[in-house]
Amino acid sequence: MKYFKFLISLILTTGIFYGLNTKFGSIPPIGKFLNPYSGVWQNETDEIINGSISIPNLKETVTVHYDDQLIPHIFAQNEADLYKAQGYITAKHRLWQMEFQTYAAAGRLSEIIGEGALNYDRQERRRGMGYGAEQTLKDMLADPITGPLMQSFADGVNSYINSLSPNDYPVEYKLLDYAPEPWTTKKTANLLMYMTKMLAGGDDDLEYTNILRKFGQERFDILFPDYYPNNDPVIPTNTDWSFIDVPQTPQPNSQIVLDSISETIEKPHPDNGSNNWAVSPGKSYSGNAILANDPHLGLNLPSIWFVMQLATPEHNSFGATLPGALGVVSGFNQYCAWGETNATRDVIDWYKIEFNDDRTKYKHDGIWKDVTVRIEDIKIKGRENYKDSVLYTHHGPVTYDKNYLGDNAKAGYAMQWVGHMGGNNQLTLIKMNRGKNYNDYVDAIQHFMAPAQNFVFASTEGDIALWIQGKFPNKWKGQGRFLMDGSKSENDWQSYIPQPFNAHTKNPERGFVSSANQHPFDSLYPYYNYNDGYEGYRNRVINDFFRAKEKFTIQDFKDLHNNNYNLKAADILPFMLENMDINSLNTEEKEAYHILKSWKYNNDIDEIAPSLWSNWWSKLYRLTWDEFNIEDLALSWPFSRQTMHLYKTKGDDTFMDIIDTPEKETAKDLFLISFKDAVKSINEWKAKNGDYKWGDYQATYAGHLLQALPAFSRFNIPIGGGRSIVNATSENHGPSWRMIVEMTSPPTALGIYPGGQSGNPGSKYYDNYIDDWAAGKYNTLNFMQSANGDSSVISTQTLTPNE
Repeated sequence: MKYFKFLISLILTTGIFYGLNTKFGSIPPIGKFLNPYSGVWQNETDEIINGSISIPNLKETVTVHYDDQLIPHIFAQNEADLYKAQGYITAKHRLWQMEFQTYAAAGRLSEIIGEGALNYDRQERRRGMGYGAEQTLKDMLADPITGPLMQSFADGVNSYINSLSPNDYPVEYKLLDYAPEPWTTKKTANLLMYMTKMLAGGDDDLEYTNILRKFGQERFDILFPDYYPNNDPVIPTNTDWSFIDVPQTPQPNSQIVLDSISETIEKPHPDNGSNNWAVSPGKSYSGNAILANDPHLGLNLPSIWFVMQLATPEHNSFGATLPGALGVVSGFNQYCAWGETNATRDVIDWYKIEFNDDRTKYKHDGIWKDVTVRIEDIKIKGRENYKDSVLYTHHGPVTYDKNYLGDNAKAGYAMQWVGHMGGNNQLTLIKMNRGKNYNDYVDAIQHFMAPAQNFVFASTEGDIALWIQGKFPNKWKGQGRFLMDGSKSENDWQSYIPQPFNAHTKNPERGFVSSANQHPFDSLYPYYNYNDGYEGYRNRVINDFFRAKEKFTIQDFKDLHNNNYNLKAADILPFMLENMDINSLNTEEKEAYHILKSWKYNNDIDEIAPSLWSNWWSKLYRLTWDEFNIEDLALSWPFSRQTMHLYKTKGDDTFMDIIDTPEKETAKDLFLISFKDAVKSINEWKAKNGDYKWGDYQATYAGHLLQALPAFSRFNIPIGGGRSIVNATSENHGPSWRMIVEMTSPPTALGIYPGGQSGNPGSKYYDNYIDDWAAGKYNTLNFMQSANGDSSVISTQTLTPNE
């Protein structure tokens, strides 16, 4: 009997051991994860380390100083060593993050997550993400500057990876039970493609086609005008464009294809954007130009940015880097500063493709041309690979066909995207880090193809400038708003706007430059560009701010970064309150009405009016556009700014009528109905959660890249602001890096972001910036001028050649 008990005990123990150390479906191997010798506990290591590390093929010794913010200051004797060291140090602190993002970009998440990620991977493959990265990589490797330096960066990453044992892997590898693979130059290309999609992967052509077919051209034009008359564009109005001598492409007699599609691929976050600005010496308190930047992206942990200093005897740059790419993206050097905002130009168009019977050819100008087939072999953890055949025409990948979100056996929709066309964004960053003056800045940005960006610039010489840079098709009027007939070459992109003719301004008379994702230029610019939902509020607050007085200080820049004024509400709320019948309001509704009536339109953390306003606007907007709430039909809803215009000018339009009621409603009726609903909703929220102060109601959080890991996230971050506000926070989105640089010699700078330098959730440097960021505080950026360091140094590592 005792042997039987022993046998049962052995079987149970073995089963438990096997279960704890085996991954079942999406459940991690808990035993391995919790093992005290190799599991999560091994990640609680001290990141402040002094000493020497040998790096293979390093040419000369590299010095890395860490300051008390865990910012590495890298001093190398040559660029090859510099970027090798950047790769090594970035991997040391952000390895899992930088690699995970390349898996996401390439449509490879199924390899590490399993079948649940298959639909996402198929979507990204059919978006042409891998194809676009390959085209970009060809251009980057062919360049004599970027090719060798990208390989140096990869070698540095691999030096760190090769130094690890499984015990040392970042915690996410242990949780998901996989290992880092060697870093390659293609991974850097994938990462840059990931950013291209995030900032230039949006379009509404297919949705607009559905709207046009459903409502007609006249109604479409009311809902989606090409241009708003009350614009304050990126490039100052009345700029002289007489130097442009290449005309806009003439409009052909083209017919719109009125097909219907019920579902489209996922679009980037609609709030992806940014602010940047610079003031000239004449508008600066000190006589030095001052520049600021704050990119608006997802609030993730680890943070999207990693702050570094990168120095050689030839240049010395400092700022926010993108883990996995070379150089500083938003930052400064001894001579100049730069930053970016999203230009949101339409660089994606869709074409209907007609195939022959076996889909080996497609029709173009009456000729049957060969289709190229790209086999996407998607590996899936725990099951057989999934193979997807994606057809390519000269336009690009046929994203939609009978095998994916389409039902026509002999037709498909092909995507033409500048993101598929190569380019060398990496060269822009390398040259910008080296730049000394305006001419160097212009030379650097010319290589940047996509995503289109508004590059702001300031120098110690006193110049300020802003270029809208990207590769832009020279479109005929109306081209790209709707699905086009891919069988006719007249619909193809005929040419591109010559880079020198991209809209730009240098040292404008008004004394400042700025961009906030608004319309790029006024109607005098001689190339076609339509309104794709350009921002209409932050930009006006920023420009009005700089028109308000003659001189500006660093504190002014801080105040503007953290400005919570809600111009959108100020534009429409008084009209709504004045044109709403309040006779039927009950006590709670009257109280809410008076709260809004007395609001000064600031979305400050302790205000309750912004919560009421946010709830009311959301319900009003959805009630207004109930005609767009249609299942099985992909539609883009009208922009808020045009919606507000219609309330004021066409309040009795048939769009104001609620389709499920027999009455004929007007805008005034919608105001009252949605207001009562909002008050009820906000009081229900209050009953469950306490008071509805804006900070609590907005409930901003920074989520771990694996959203299933709340323990590695930060919730209920106490911050004001909101969508369409300069302090552009929302639930999980906002200013991902705030930077202010004064162009002293050398420049002095402040910066902060909602995260921390470490990618290790067990580190005190993982999220230590968040509270100060939320409070509008900044860190002084310690711009070291030599490898000797300064008083901020708390540890020093030397990277030495491995002889």
